[in-house]
Amino acid sequence: MPALMIQGCGSNVGKSMLVAGLCRAARRRGLRVAPFKPQNMSNNAAVTVDGGEIGRAQALQALAAGLEPVTDMNPVLLKPETDVGAQVVVQGRRVATLRARDYAARKPALMAPVLESFGRLAAGHDLVIVEGAGSPAEVNLRAGDIANMGFARAAGVPVVLAGDIDRGGVIAQIVGTQAVLDPEDAALVAGFLINKFRGDPRFFDDGYRLIEARTGWRGFGVLPWFAGAARLPAEDALDLRRDIGGGPFRVICLALSRIANFDDLDPLAAEPGLSVTMLRPGDALPGDTGLVILPGSKSTRGDLAFLRAQGWDVDIAAHRRRGGAVLGICGGYQMLGTRISDPDGIEGPAGDSPGLGLLAVETVMGGDKTLTRTAARHEATGADFDGYEIHIGRSAGPDCDRPFARIAGVPEGAVSADGRVMGSYLHGMFADDGFRRAFLAGLGAPISGLGFRAGVEETLDALADHLEAHLDVAGLLALAR
Repeated sequence: MPALMIQGCGSNVGKSMLVAGLCRAARRRGLRVAPFKPQNMSNNAAVTVDGGEIGRAQALQALAAGLEPVTDMNPVLLKPETDVGAQVVVQGRRVATLRARDYAARKPALMAPVLESFGRLAAGHDLVIVEGAGSPAEVNLRAGDIANMGFARAAGVPVVLAGDIDRGGVIAQIVGTQAVLDPEDAALVAGFLINKFRGDPRFFDDGYRLIEARTGWRGFGVLPWFAGAARLPAEDALDLRRDIGGGPFRVICLALSRIANFDDLDPLAAEPGLSVTMLRPGDALPGDTGLVILPGSKSTRGDLAFLRAQGWDVDIAAHRRRGGAVLGICGGYQMLGTRISDPDGIEGPAGDSPGLGLLAVETVMGGDKTLTRTAARHEATGADFDGYEIHIGRSAGPDCDRPFARIAGVPEGAVSADGRVMGSYLHGMFADDGFRRAFLAGLGAPISGLGFRAGVEETLDALADHLEAHLDVAGLLALAR
């Protein structure tokens, strides 16, 4: 099957961006290319055209390839709910919530759906570009591995290893990875590349030749730092920047401990008239805040307790008394209500939690997970927009009589009597330029002519150009067999 796998010397070395850029480069060559990641761990998920969910990075890679995202692109998705447990999503559907030890025991059985999904993608495309997870150097996890060399061996896919020179020690990263790999795994590695170089790449010529000599692997180039990466949706919450933009209207988003689908903020961060701040634990809400956003969460009651531990409930109440606006999205919407009940312990220990009481709604966790892409109309402005839902739980109460939006005429979300506190289950709303402008204008915030989705497309083209200029892209694509 024609495929190439990009694995990394560690997490966050730029694998997702490399795969996205290669997908766009292959597409521009006229190839029918698809992205694939056997196993991902992320609370930033996208709803697929076939009604499931996958990691947000694979949805971006699908966009780079000119495709609608489908569940086969990321057949196993782990969504952390606690420090030791995660929701397990297989081929787009939640199947269990497992502790790390229990998942390790179950993992070998997941190779079958992983290979099934990979086979379907490969059968329908000229090329599949695969992204690994973490690092193959974590040989303590090699038994039952489905994310790196375990998959590469099972599918017979050649591997290119990416090192991150920005972290330092890139020679040891690559040479050391070869040293710990099983010889049969190492035989699958067709070469390496260096990512995130700052300055003149010629200064690394000696190091590059040393890696080639020590490993016997072919080098495919040194890739300078790509500044445009900040304009693409981030998958890892660790990538969230604290402050973005310097406009006069301040938007504060709470950096919850289990924050999910935080790319909702990306279009706001791109607006020149806004200053977007991720409020970190221990920080107080600034008094000049115009809008507070409570984002999605993978553990709503847990993050509500986290919010209170920071004193943010007191800050939000004061912001509300000053006439400030508050928007809760998905889990954030649930927190704004009067009570959250989880009788079956779906997101953690069973029980009830009092909400912030800023909206007269109550939420009960239960039922099937809602996974849908939809078109809606904003009630306050009449602006149409596209969005998606990805949540467990239902919310109801008097404030739902004032909906945030309507979907095919059906009310969605809730708004306080004075219109200053809003809640909605709809993600992705701010990516719609017309809605974003109407919403911001309603808050008295400056608006611009920003075309957000067009900007993402332009950045993907620039990423492909960047790879073409500095890597042997033709050589990389020729590795696929």
